[in-house]
Amino acid sequence: MLKYLFLLLGAFAYSALAEFTSQDCRELGFIKAQLMCSSCDKLDDFGLDAIKSHCKECCTPDSLPAVQRLWPKAILEVCTCKFRAYPQIEAFIKSGRPAKYSNLQIKYMRGLDPTVKLLDAKGNVQETLSITKWNTDTVDEFFDTHLEKPGGSKSAKSAYSVVEEEDGDFLETNRV
Repeated sequence: MLKYLFLLLGAFAYSALAEFTSQDCRELGFIKAQLMCSSCDKLDDFGLDAIKSHCKECCTPDSLPAVQRLWPKAILEVCTCKFRAYPQIEAFIKSGRPAKYSNLQIKYMRGLDPTVKLLDAKGNVQETLSITKWNTDTVDEFFDTHLEKPGGSKSAKSAYSVVEEEDGDFLETNRV
């Protein structure tokens, strides 16, 4: 009986010292995969130091500061039939701002909510981000911050590419 008591006590002590699981973090209001440890340090600024220890248990260590993460290529995938739901994305695309990014490709995909795919130099998708809640300036700032500048010059301007879905007349199919 005493043996089981020590095992139970040992298991409890281990779980108390162990890192929180994704589900534990979700119940605390944190998304473990998206929470960077540098964000936890900012909680003191807002008087939220009471949740800082839980934040530290749920965070992912910062490998590089966000401003240093540069991607060689990006694809903005969007459906034109959803422009009414996401006018900020439509405004970004139609504003001419994408022309600043020669390594940005806009791909029209039927029925897809706006997403950004970040690619490595070989063209392999490394990260996929939903941008449904982003405004026009946020999209522009994200690409300006996280896309490599071609030729090392920030002012290098080149046309971005637009890829239509293989069904060339997909707008025709969206008509009611």
